[in-house]
Amino acid sequence: MILLAAAMMAISMGGRQSLGLFVSPINTSTGMGITAISLALAIAQLVWGLVQPLSGAVADRYGAGRALATGVLLLAAGAALTPLVSTGLGLSLTLGVLFAAGSGASSMAVLMGATVARLPAHRRGMASGIINAGGSFGQFVFAPVLQGFIALMGWMGAMYALAALMLLGLPVARALKTPAKRRAQVVDDDAAPPDRGMRAALRDAFADRSYLLLHAGFFTCGFHIAFLVTHLPGEIGLCGLPASVASWTLAIIGLANIFGSLYAGWCVQRYRSKHVLAWMYASRAVLIAVYLMAPKSELTFYLFAAGLGFTWLATVPPTAGLVGKLFGSRYLSTLFGLTIFTHQIGGFLGAWLGGIAVTAFGDYQWMWYADIALAAMAALANLPIREARVSRLPQPA
Repeated sequence: MILLAAAMMAISMGGRQSLGLFVSPINTSTGMGITAISLALAIAQLVWGLVQPLSGAVADRYGAGRALATGVLLLAAGAALTPLVSTGLGLSLTLGVLFAAGSGASSMAVLMGATVARLPAHRRGMASGIINAGGSFGQFVFAPVLQGFIALMGWMGAMYALAALMLLGLPVARALKTPAKRRAQVVDDDAAPPDRGMRAALRDAFADRSYLLLHAGFFTCGFHIAFLVTHLPGEIGLCGLPASVASWTLAIIGLANIFGSLYAGWCVQRYRSKHVLAWMYASRAVLIAVYLMAPKSELTFYLFAAGLGFTWLATVPPTAGLVGKLFGSRYLSTLFGLTIFTHQIGGFLGAWLGGIAVTAFGDYQWMWYADIALAAMAALANLPIREARVSRLPQPA
């Protein structure tokens, strides 16, 4: 089940995290303008986050299979319809709503709830790391493949190819279908209150200061990732480097995050998740500061991508782990899905404001400064979160 969930993440996140490669070709072909395209992708960030708790609630109630299959079909439809539109509004509907909703319904909240919640607490960290690494592997594969399709058949042909690739998720969704008699078989060995229903769980969560601080940190993560996945290819273009550097930079981010996600999963089994998150966010602030001072060469971008990639989506295992520790795993899909929605509010601002910044100033300098400040604040926000020390498992004789 964990490997199947990782495969679904590879398909869903691989396509979603590579959309930045289409920004320049779409602008050149249609003349929409970077601001309009950025707004469409910013709407996609918001819709992706909004769908997470909704699809998580559907999965908690009816099983993961329906939510995942619906998501796959929406992904394919959004990609297939995109070449038929030529306005910012049309792009907002295809990529901003359809594609993003499909990716949200077949992504983290549903997959984590369908698999990780059925494991004992001491095994969830590594399991969520493996699932998250699947998304990073998808980015590593999809970015150069889609760049090759764009070069070979243009962005429209590449978008049709992307739609076909998304349909590979249908058999995976069927394999992840949870039988009705097993939906309630959740391993809940956390110190969580008795099940009083979803409404009570939501009230308890939003009255908890630690849960709100977790949202604040994840907001910054969304701002950071959406800004980079949307505008890093543009930043590379402004530095006079070829498009192949952009595709390989995104691929390196995905490759590095495979190791980062697995390492994060290992860490949360041995250290407090809030400390893991604080160090991740602090490292991003330092890395961006070093990047701004470095010469803008191909090597700089590849090293920057490797550093970024190590913590790219590696924040997911400790964040999901903290939600499980605070409230148990009965409504993990819904409560974790809500943190992802906050993540994507940050993502909306990161993608949209990046387009506004480059249009107004001709570069992304102020966005980099904002990213540093937010990463530093996120590191501090995670420290007061209520979390017990990790109890070490006894070693076998």
